Amino acid sequence: MQKRCDWVGDNELLIKYHDEEWGVPIHDDHRLFEFLILEGFQAGLSWLTILRKRESYRTALDHFDPQRIAEYDEPKILALLQNPGILRNKKKIEAAIINAKSFLEVQQELGSFDAYIWQFVEGAPIHNKWKSVGEIPSHTSESILMSKDLKERGFKFVGPTICYAFMQAVGLVNDHITECFRYKKVSRHELRCK
Repeated sequence: MQKRCDWVGDNELLIKYHDEEWGVPIHDDHRLFEFLILEGFQAGLSWLTILRKRESYRTALDHFDPQRIAEYDEPKILALLQNPGILRNKKKIEAAIINAKSFLEVQQELGSFDAYIWQFVEGAPIHNKWKSVGEIPSHTSESILMSKDLKERGFKFVGPTICYAFMQAVGLVNDHITECFRYKKVSRHELRCK
């Protein structure tokens, strides 16, 4: 039996996410935006809660199209607040709209969100060597810097802990424990991305 990170447990959705997505470096702006928005919705909740609603979010939020989300108005917000498939939190919905606008501004300024976000790790993933999940921090100096810069650019729900979870999800850091079968695979995947 393959060794996995302890946080996965025996939930099939978490296993699939862990085995196929978590920690794999992402350089696609659209996918980076999706994770940024989902991490904001996850604030204060479990990632499993968000994973269970991910497809509903994709449908409700126009497949995470930042152009369309940036144009959401009050009637659209009210419609989203009636949608049982997503978490109906007005502040988080409004934050998604603000974040879409800020995301587009970053793209306009720097050419891509990818170029912006990967600068916080100098363009290459940080490969940690944790022996147990208990060693993994909730935030780091990089996530603190990212949070500060995102907030200065107008983003919401981007505290250091949310930023670190985002960094883990999109492969800016490899936080699979060293005994996890994905640790080396994620490291090798990163080399193929360059």
